[in-house]
Amino acid sequence: MAAGELHRSLGLTDDEYVAIGRILGRDPNELELAMYAVMWSEHCSYKSSRAHLGRLPTEAPWVLVGPGENAGVIDAGEGIAVAVRIESHNHPSAVEPHQGAATGVGGILRDIFTMGARPIATLDPLRFGPLTTPRARWLFEGVVNGISSYGNSVGVPTVGGEVAFDDCYAENPLVNVMCVGVMPKEHLVLGKASGDGNLAVLLGSTTGRDGIGGVSVLASAGFGDDDSAKRPSVQVGDPFEEKRLIEACLALYDAGLVVGIQDLGGAGLTCATSETASRGGMGMDVDVDAVPRREPGMQAFEVMTSESQERMLAIVKPDDLDAVTDLCKRWEVRATVVGHVNTTGRLRILEGGKVVADVPAASLHEDAPLYHRPCIAPANAAERAADDPDRLPPPDDCDADLLALTRDLSWVWSQYDYQLFLNTVEGPGGDAAVLRLKAPGLPANDRAIAVTADGNARWCALDPRRGTAMVVAEAALNVACAGARPVAIVNCLNFGNPEHPEVMWQLSEAIDGMAEAASALGIPVVGGNVSLYNESRGRDIDPTPVVGMVGLIDHLDRRPPGAGLIDDGRIVLLGDPDASSLAGSAWARRHGNTGGELAQVDYARHQALVDVVRGLVGDGILAGVHDVSEGGLAVALAEMAFAGNAGFRVRGIDGHARLFSEVPSRVIVCATPEQEPEVLRRATDAGIPATLLGDSGGERLVADGVLDVALAEARDQWRHTLREAVAP
Repeated sequence: MAAGELHRSLGLTDDEYVAIGRILGRDPNELELAMYAVMWSEHCSYKSSRAHLGRLPTEAPWVLVGPGENAGVIDAGEGIAVAVRIESHNHPSAVEPHQGAATGVGGILRDIFTMGARPIATLDPLRFGPLTTPRARWLFEGVVNGISSYGNSVGVPTVGGEVAFDDCYAENPLVNVMCVGVMPKEHLVLGKASGDGNLAVLLGSTTGRDGIGGVSVLASAGFGDDDSAKRPSVQVGDPFEEKRLIEACLALYDAGLVVGIQDLGGAGLTCATSETASRGGMGMDVDVDAVPRREPGMQAFEVMTSESQERMLAIVKPDDLDAVTDLCKRWEVRATVVGHVNTTGRLRILEGGKVVADVPAASLHEDAPLYHRPCIAPANAAERAADDPDRLPPPDDCDADLLALTRDLSWVWSQYDYQLFLNTVEGPGGDAAVLRLKAPGLPANDRAIAVTADGNARWCALDPRRGTAMVVAEAALNVACAGARPVAIVNCLNFGNPEHPEVMWQLSEAIDGMAEAASALGIPVVGGNVSLYNESRGRDIDPTPVVGMVGLIDHLDRRPPGAGLIDDGRIVLLGDPDASSLAGSAWARRHGNTGGELAQVDYARHQALVDVVRGLVGDGILAGVHDVSEGGLAVALAEMAFAGNAGFRVRGIDGHARLFSEVPSRVIVCATPEQEPEVLRRATDAGIPATLLGDSGGERLVADGVLDVALAEARDQWRHTLREAVAP
């Protein structure tokens, strides 16, 4: 290959190549170039986003580990710690949906048990194009099957998530995976190599050519007309190997046999060795000949950059090696010494007894480029803000709009086992999943967490700052509807090509919106992921920040009421009864409008609403509760009717705008006649508007003057829309 072509083919710019030469004091060889290429990729180095991420609030008294480690960790009380992480596997899933999604699950599980925690649940926020083409259905079914086959086989329940469909994801689906884990607080382990002479032990599967470059390359460029050549870069997962690896690693932690540990995710062995060494201020010698391989004839660069799944790198004291090996044998997990920790600060790769690469360990990530890319607002921003959907004529039939905006997603989660471990108190389908906190080795307790993952690209495409703030507010309200106090955020920032100034403006604005909302609501951001280059044939996806929220329930003495109506109930709206803006709403998009101006979140009022709802749920004063978000009051009420198999009749909603508005900070509650006075009293005391809308029960969905449809008809269409699209 001609001079200059190799580094460009690996995704390095000319300036980056020069910077590597300055670091080394010489020209890099091919192996060193490959190592820098994967570590300095967009996916691994965050070179376009690091300059902005520092604006997020990350600290709180209960945060044990914030951004920068494999997962965030919070103190859940009574000696329990909770680890949480969210990641993307968008590009691999677009190339090979089953394995792309499956290995996304495998990777996020390793992020959690790397910290010393047992993974107890995953959530999967997904985005696809409309299911009107064979390719769209192939992507959708392949991703869902990949998640279910891996999660079910490895034995970790999938308890929630969301699914959305839009044209902008037709060629570039979004596959985000969130995971939470639990552990005794003293079992926390960090990915740090320390101790001169300690051993680097590779645990788990053999190394192959599948996944060479993997997400580190796939997620650092957009898609063109023919991406079939990228298929070999998608990793291949083995959930049964992962299960053995989980149990072996947790047993190693229990026995105190691990000094530090790191999973082999993006950039494979290069990342794991360089990061553990540099975090500890150490160096490491790695012998690639010692790495167990599943394919003959692999070259050193293939071994060092392969992202083959189900592998961990443990730092072990020499005196403990026999105990580590014996324990791993009991779980049928390979344990191979591949390197030694030293005090040089350098990462040296040896092959055949010769040094074939020699670089400063820290330079592979600490010296990665940091770009301050241009941020330019769209030229039509003012024009779009002025295009208020209120100008649209009122519909002749709100019934048809309601039916078009509801979709039963139970087909998706019916593919998942969400009751594994029997910790799941509230599974998919509500505002948030609820899980008991059982930490091995600790006494039984009545603590629990609520978890949710939320996004809304319509809001964020219209105004990324306010839209992202609304997503954070919605996620906080969702866990409150399960009776939990919001305590931590993780984020997955899915955006288009960062080389487009408008995309960087969207990203910067979204981060500021998240920072504003998280600070105002007192919820730290403990980790996240940035997924850029989500574009196909030059078209960027709409900005899609996804917020994973963890809420803490101090005493779980009853199951949350859920998002259902009951017969003979009272329906009360908590929040602004006059909200009517249709900007960013699903109704407006259905009618071809994407303009208007989003409402600003009133954080003081929103916090008061979160507190009131959490108290009502925790004290058992509600029969049903559901936040008002996508689809507005109409969809919230309909979903509650479907969940409880009870109709409703509400009054005072004078027009389609109030029916379909998605203005934030509103909740629908269903109460018995005996509970209603207490609901109204608590809301009034907190300064929250409380409006009695009507009654629940019967066989019809009625909003006087604007909506009247049979419950059976609406539920039948809701139930069959997605199922018929998957199997037309």
